[in-house]
Amino acid sequence: MKFEVADAAAMAVLGARLARVLGSGIVYLEGDLGAGKTTLARAILRGLGHGGKVRSPTYTLVEPYTLEQGTVYHLDLYRLADPEELEWLGLRDMLDAAALLLIEWPERGAGSLPAPDLVVRITGSNNGRSVDLVSASAHGRHILDLLESL
Repeated sequence: MKFEVADAAAMAVLGARLARVLGSGIVYLEGDLGAGKTTLARAILRGLGHGGKVRSPTYTLVEPYTLEQGTVYHLDLYRLADPEELEWLGLRDMLDAAALLLIEWPERGAGSLPAPDLVVRITGSNNGRSVDLVSASAHGRHILDLLESL
């Protein structure tokens, strides 16, 4: 499923739509520096009802959010030195819970991260950003089916 996103406001609308259908699971957010991964993660968190500040986890690597519908972990693995550091960050505990994991720079955790349910690829386009949503599991296909029905 593909979306053309003109600006940050349009990315916020897409994030709010995704928030309505995500539930739990693992979402990889892929794209170059400045592509809009954190902007989309913020929009998803806002759409899930988080009213406070949404910090970029660039330096902390993980920011947890406890929301009415469950816990959301926003991970930014850009500064991860070794995928094995994910164990130190408590990845196993994050996976044990019925949580939503939004993972930026998932390629930095290759070999230690579980497979995603949904992959979100953000690339530059003539009109702003192109956002491709690709299911990678049955749950991911269900998410896209729900999104399409909105």
